[in-house]
Amino acid sequence: MGEKDRPNQADKAWQEFLDPDVLKPKVMLAGVYLSTFDLLQAAIEDRLKDFFTNGWTDKDGFIVDEEYTTAVLKRNRSPLHASLDWLRENGVIEDADLKTYDRIKDTRNKLAHEMFSFLAGGTLLPELLGRLGEASNLLKKIERWWIVNVEVPTNPSHDGQEIRDEDVVSMSEVLMKALMDVALGSEAESNQYIRAFRANKNV
Repeated sequence: MGEKDRPNQADKAWQEFLDPDVLKPKVMLAGVYLSTFDLLQAAIEDRLKDFFTNGWTDKDGFIVDEEYTTAVLKRNRSPLHASLDWLRENGVIEDADLKTYDRIKDTRNKLAHEMFSFLAGGTLLPELLGRLGEASNLLKKIERWWIVNVEVPTNPSHDGQEIRDEDVVSMSEVLMKALMDVALGSEAESNQYIRAFRANKNV
């Protein structure tokens, strides 16, 4: 095959972009990654802020204790990085997890800024798949810590019970698994949720 017969990079990119069998799974994967990143962000920031929330008023919304400012926000101008530092200091995560989070965030930024390049070929796919697994594991680690160390001890119905991290599943984990199964799973995995929902609702 001569040089002129070989498809150039632009042609290959357009072929991938215009082929629904190639494009649709990539769009799904991108959506799953961005959604998982949002769940992880909420586990880092919102969980901690909720911990320092003492109630609700119709006038001002949630009442956040002043300790949230002194114990968390004063650590860093970024609430996210302040929250990460609090989580590390209190044994929720480790230094290695901070580096993992940085990798996850870097890949998220690449995806957001280079979406067309990813959909039309690019080299981000292996990195994206690897980071998705890391994001999933970090989310589980943080959520399970809150359940085992905060929610369970403050719930009288669990008095006298020994509950380990591996014994609990958070709502974020349930949502994440459903998201991955429906968007990226086999036909059986993708359809099990809607079938169960319709059966439960008699639809």
